[in-house]
Amino acid sequence: MAYYFAEGSKFYFSSTFAAAKTLLTMSNADPSVAGCVAHGYVDGDELLINSGWEDATDTVFKADQLTADTFALLGLDTADTNFYAAGGGANSTAQKISNWLEIPQVLTISDSGGDARLTPVTPLSRRNGFNVATGFQPQTTTLTLGHDPNNANWKTMLALSRRLAKVAFKEVIAGGGVTYGYGYMSCSEMPKLNNGQPNSVTVVFSMQGRVISY
Repeated sequence: MAYYFAEGSKFYFSSTFAAAKTLLTMSNADPSVAGCVAHGYVDGDELLINSGWEDATDTVFKADQLTADTFALLGLDTADTNFYAAGGGANSTAQKISNWLEIPQVLTISDSGGDARLTPVTPLSRRNGFNVATGFQPQTTTLTLGHDPNNANWKTMLALSRRLAKVAFKEVIAGGGVTYGYGYMSCSEMPKLNNGQPNSVTVVFSMQGRVISY
């Protein structure tokens, strides 16, 4: 059992993705094993997966290199064929992520969404309705940053935001916990001003796939 705390945490983004490699096979297993000839990945490589499996696509996983032609995707449990149809992961792609840049001067972080999407059902034969889980709500992560318009990484973030580019997101908790996401990064250029507080701006990450923690 371990406890982690916010103090000392750091946050990163990356828009640097290597050329996509085709995964000829992906097994129904925990974790799923991908077949990719001469993939070149090593343990701990951070990979963006694009897949026919909805719960695997647009998501960042860590690799566990097995052989020259196979590797596992840690945290991806595809054993349930009701959600991961057999063969549905064939011809997925993997892109290695590199060149992480630190998000500067983070003051606060908050999350919304990611919980079950519930659909109310009220049969005519019942007085009491009930909810049926039909999926998950979109997840967003919001950061407030100390505003420094001359910071080089902030300028890069603004440019990506204006291009509506998708980026990888990484949160490294003091003590070793790591969380990944992938989606749109939206930066507000209007600083918020309050007496006795540093000027701040808001950055919102709208995740397109799952958020994975290790």
